[in-house]
Amino acid sequence: MNAQQLRNSILQQAIQGKLVPQDPTDEPASVLLQRIRKEKERLVKEGKLKKKDLESKPIEEDEIPFEIPENWEWVRFKDVFVFNPRNSCDDDIDAGYIPMTYIESGLQNRFRFDVKKWKDVKSGFTHLADGDIAFAKITPCITNLKSAIMCDLPNGVAGGTTELNVFRVIGETMDRKYILYFHATPFFMNDAVYKGTAGQQRIMSDYVLNKPFPLPPLAEQRRIVAKIEELMPLVERYGKAQQALDQLNESLPARLRQSILQEAIQGRLVSQDSKEEPALELLKRIRKEKEQLVKEKVLKAKDASVPPLQPEEISCPIPEGWVFVRLKDVCQLSDGEKQTGSQICLDAKYLRGKKTGDILESGKFVKKGDNIILVDGENSGEVFTAPIDGYMGSTFKKLWVSSELYLPYVLYIIRSYKETLRNSKKGAAIPHLNKDIFYNIEVGIPPLSEQKRIVAKVEELFGVMDFLSLCHKNQPLTH
Repeated sequence: MNAQQLRNSILQQAIQGKLVPQDPTDEPASVLLQRIRKEKERLVKEGKLKKKDLESKPIEEDEIPFEIPENWEWVRFKDVFVFNPRNSCDDDIDAGYIPMTYIESGLQNRFRFDVKKWKDVKSGFTHLADGDIAFAKITPCITNLKSAIMCDLPNGVAGGTTELNVFRVIGETMDRKYILYFHATPFFMNDAVYKGTAGQQRIMSDYVLNKPFPLPPLAEQRRIVAKIEELMPLVERYGKAQQALDQLNESLPARLRQSILQEAIQGRLVSQDSKEEPALELLKRIRKEKEQLVKEKVLKAKDASVPPLQPEEISCPIPEGWVFVRLKDVCQLSDGEKQTGSQICLDAKYLRGKKTGDILESGKFVKKGDNIILVDGENSGEVFTAPIDGYMGSTFKKLWVSSELYLPYVLYIIRSYKETLRNSKKGAAIPHLNKDIFYNIEVGIPPLSEQKRIVAKVEELFGVMDFLSLCHKNQPLTH
């Protein structure tokens, strides 16, 4: 049960008489109802209400959705309130002005007002007075529970947005907060009838006025309100704890994957084998490969060296048989070869399978199997393997990785630094990969066979995580 469901349950229990115990000494709601009717009759005689305001249709048996305590009464909402009352004031007195934006959402019972003259807000606005209960009547404000009990208004009156329904208590016969909470119950909200277009629907006045309303004794109304206000801070705390837990559920798989990658690239995921060729020999072959690429003008002469890092430059213990270098020593970024002729555009959306590829007449050519890396945008550092020949998208560069290394191992190294690369992008309009940080990533190189064992173990663990995630998709961590 989430926080909203818990809140709804508490409010529903409240209006069914199940939240607090009944007190047989309470004045029953039937007597309270008689007092309300007498007060309405008095207001009719004084001309403050119309005779039709005394009319009421009895509650039919099939309208009663649940049982209520014996000393409660089923009535209609209009039986116990004055609906959308009017104020009679001098034009020149100060009054409040309350647009919808001044009323807080979420059943907070908070609002503010500007001060204007009554003559400026008495026409074309909803009349409000201290003690009135105001509910939004238009979506999404009504579903966001924009509502408040009016208080401390200038001269006790205000003009407000026309998108409010206003209920004025007849005498001191009702606890206003009980009405505020009733408005938020599933019983009231879930059956509401609206008219208008989507996004701008208004609750039907006939629905509100004739809604069956469970009326408790006044003393019990007050006990119910006190209990709700005791419980709601607990619900709020529960909601925050639930939100934190939801975030944990969402982030835990990524954090576990990152932890696995971190263990992998620091030599702690699989055991070392002293019989394997040490990585220093592998480094010699990488150097020869790069020297050949310099001769072929694929790389520049300054990129041919492969200097191992000294122990003081390395952030973790050095596993047996490993050597550490910078990423620039085993990887290079390039623009690719400029060509003309019709080729498919290998942009991010195409590579993610979100669109069919556009055809370009010229571009930076890459062959099927080449690795390309995003260097612009939110996902800078993400590596793709070209599924076919084509032209790189404008946000990519070609990624050369030494053929002496096991490519999936190197790609896991780059992936392990995804957040670092994402959080260090350069540029304002279109953030792009920070090459200095990319090239200076610390790379631990194990023997080739160990690289393959590491990749196999990573894929095994990721597979287990995917399986568990599938099994528990609808069963996240709970309190």
